[in-house]
Amino acid sequence: MPVVVVESPAKAKTINKYLGDNFTVLASYGHVRDLPPKNGSVDTENDFEMLWEIDSGSKKHMKAITDALKNDNELILATDPDREGEAISWHLQEALTQRKAIKKDTPVSRVVFNAITKTAVTEAMKNPRQVDMPLVEAYLARRALDYLVGFNLSPVLWRKLPGAKSAGRVQSVTLRLIVEREMEIEAFRPREYWSVKALLSTPSGQEFEARLTELAGKKLDKFDLADITQTEMAVQAVSSRDLKVASVEAKPATRNPSAPFMTSTLQQEASRKFGMGARQTMSTAQRLYEAGHITYMRTDGIDMAPEAVQMARDAISDRYGSKYVPSSPRVYKNKAKNAQEAHECIRPTEMSKDAEALKLMDGDQRKLYDLIWKRTLACQMESARLERTTVDISSADKQVTLRATGQVVLFDGFLKVYEEGRDDVTDEDERRLPQITQGDTLKKAAAARYSDDFGKAAGLETDELVDAGDKGQAGMQRKSGALLAEKDAVLGAQHFTQPPPRYTEATLVKRMEELGIGRPSTYASIVTTIQDRGYVCREGQRLIPEDKGRLVTAFLENYFRRYVGYDFTADLEDQLDKVSAGDADYKKVLDRFWRDFSAAIAETSELRITEVLEKINDVLAPHIFPATEDGSDPRLCPNCGAGRLSMRTARSGGAFIGCSNYPECRYTRPFGPPNPEAEASAIPPEGKLLGEDMGEEIRVFKGRFGPYVQRGELTEENKKPPRQSIPKDWPPEELELERAVMLLSLPREIGPHPEDGIMVWANIGRYGPYIKHAPSTSDRGGTNANLEGIDEVFTVGMNRAVQLLAEKVASRGARGQAAAPLRELGEHPEAGGPVNVMKGKYGPYVKWEKINATIPDTVDPEEITLAQAIHLIDERAEKAGKKKPSAKKKAPAKKPAAKKKAPAKKPAAKKPAAKTAKE
Repeated sequence: MPVVVVESPAKAKTINKYLGDNFTVLASYGHVRDLPPKNGSVDTENDFEMLWEIDSGSKKHMKAITDALKNDNELILATDPDREGEAISWHLQEALTQRKAIKKDTPVSRVVFNAITKTAVTEAMKNPRQVDMPLVEAYLARRALDYLVGFNLSPVLWRKLPGAKSAGRVQSVTLRLIVEREMEIEAFRPREYWSVKALLSTPSGQEFEARLTELAGKKLDKFDLADITQTEMAVQAVSSRDLKVASVEAKPATRNPSAPFMTSTLQQEASRKFGMGARQTMSTAQRLYEAGHITYMRTDGIDMAPEAVQMARDAISDRYGSKYVPSSPRVYKNKAKNAQEAHECIRPTEMSKDAEALKLMDGDQRKLYDLIWKRTLACQMESARLERTTVDISSADKQVTLRATGQVVLFDGFLKVYEEGRDDVTDEDERRLPQITQGDTLKKAAAARYSDDFGKAAGLETDELVDAGDKGQAGMQRKSGALLAEKDAVLGAQHFTQPPPRYTEATLVKRMEELGIGRPSTYASIVTTIQDRGYVCREGQRLIPEDKGRLVTAFLENYFRRYVGYDFTADLEDQLDKVSAGDADYKKVLDRFWRDFSAAIAETSELRITEVLEKINDVLAPHIFPATEDGSDPRLCPNCGAGRLSMRTARSGGAFIGCSNYPECRYTRPFGPPNPEAEASAIPPEGKLLGEDMGEEIRVFKGRFGPYVQRGELTEENKKPPRQSIPKDWPPEELELERAVMLLSLPREIGPHPEDGIMVWANIGRYGPYIKHAPSTSDRGGTNANLEGIDEVFTVGMNRAVQLLAEKVASRGARGQAAAPLRELGEHPEAGGPVNVMKGKYGPYVKWEKINATIPDTVDPEEITLAQAIHLIDERAEKAGKKKPSAKKKAPAKKPAAKKKAPAKKPAAKKPAAKTAKE
């Protein structure tokens, strides 16, 4: 019976179902070997030999495969159909050969399938091949490059830039994108411009909106109405003239569907529509793939297999009718740069089944499958047919011209199923226009009628517009950047140009793809890594660089500029693609890279931290020391007037601006451009002084584990001044002296407990406010009970405390009681003992004795059978390294009791014999 090895147990389970009992299907649980994080794992002096090590968690899985091969002398490697999957197969073959589990006569083959369906799996088994070595060599080159960059560059960062954690071949380039975008935003200066619109009415009384496009016979550009004075004149010009329809032009148009999903576009669309991060999207897609619902989710390809196209066309015809099926199938060609992993697109394995038909219980899986299913069907549907109408309205003297645009959907086509999301809102006007005829005389609606409708269209809140009854200057009313003609609904609105938007995970992946940085299999991990390192944070969906991220980018751009260059990184990806195609030698690629990179590393060995920081000061000067309006030196200390401002780093990795005359001058301000308001509330490294209490200074500090208040100074005599953490709900920048003193008074004695006289305390701990019944708050014993809010710590009385403590003691009585099962499935058929469905914190699971096995999202807990439960329990036992439940040994038959005899005389007592070694 051949041994088939895949990556995950879920995949193994599905494939085993298709292959039957003639195969032994086992999981490797991902990569089995990796480069240990120590010097010499890639030997640059010995032709880049790589020293692999089996992960401790993988040893038991390798043993299971080795044991299986003792009985079944054939190995089929069925890992994922991409570079990583090929590498896992190679690692398995190499490691098993070293263990002598693979012998000279052991047949070893490689099979790949793009979807885990019975047809795909059985077809793949008929077409085995050998491990694709060019693809493996591309993996080896990438892994060696990542090791050489990370292992050699990260220590340089640790030594030269306190607080920096790591650098990476692709992660550092991605971080640079985010930092540069943030600096663009900070350098942006908004420019004012105005627009004029009017609410007009047709002879039949239907209203529509038109925008002023020509004034005094001249076409208006975006910035032609630069201020309120010019806008007043334009509003007056429109308001004082009668208007007629000069022309009506209707043009047919079509909209074609988007291509089916590949990895990057799936991540982008899931982010736009559901706010799902790249890692969450890929994890959810992985589960859908392993369950056999979609094709492989790491791909640069957008083409579909011919049979899949036909399945999609049939599903469209069945659901929506033949008019939605184009006469010939749509063909999509890959446009992605460096399309190295161009497998088939991401699509459902069965086009006829929507999310409802699959009965997916997991919310993320249901949403993502629905997205993939709709996009796939839409890509093979008819185009949407539209009619775009443009109406020009002019005055008799041609001094003013306004334009209205609208759109009518004549046939919805693919829009019936799906419409692609947008990263940023566009100005395209897609509203429907009423029936308008050339030569119609148009009326202007009353100003009062325009207050709500047009204000919203202009992007203004209703209260930003004035009522038509208010009197203004020159027949206008003004308020908050809006002008409204006194009688007519003609409005001038103020606008400002906007900076480029911060990246979201979706737009960042899109930009990485455009530049040729990274690959589908790495996008999610890269975006996650820069957040985990503390280089980038998320606010909503937007990515914002932290101080550490800025500093790392500035350092690398100065000392390793070439290696964070977009072109260099993309070119390196091109070389790796050539390796995977068999057109380049991976060791030559490594040699060229290492020769220059090692020289760059060597050049930094003599750098001093002060030199590095001063260089970064110069690089970031436009950001942290912008030119002053009066032309004075922006780096002159405003406190002492003599010191020079420069960037300083903290051990925690943060940065701040300090004076060179420290400690005589203790001026500091937050890292970044000068901001008087932020500086006033910010907490500098030496703490923010709130005032004095009982002759001692009370300060707020930002510590390694969060903000805290401190009484008195830290000195040789006073090494442990009183401190207290500031609750999360209290902004440390806004903390006042009175509340700080209250915090420092904790723990608070409520009084002795009326029953036993032991003290009851109120305090704020790691998990929030609580009361404690113990001789002291440092006592690990006693009883703790949570309080509802921070303020209750300072107000709770004894009666309330006694009640809470009694409730806590009573609740402990329920501990240790067995939870009631949701369903009782019956006795284990082999080992005995009840098998039950239980309700767990993270979802339903099946339980037998001490083994708990999670019920997959694809299985309804109300319908799970005993056989299914036993299978899950066996899988869980195997994964945990426990023995599978086996049939209990029957107890030996009891011998009949011997008849009682008359008591014999007791023999003389003997000395006990010496115990043997066995005993």
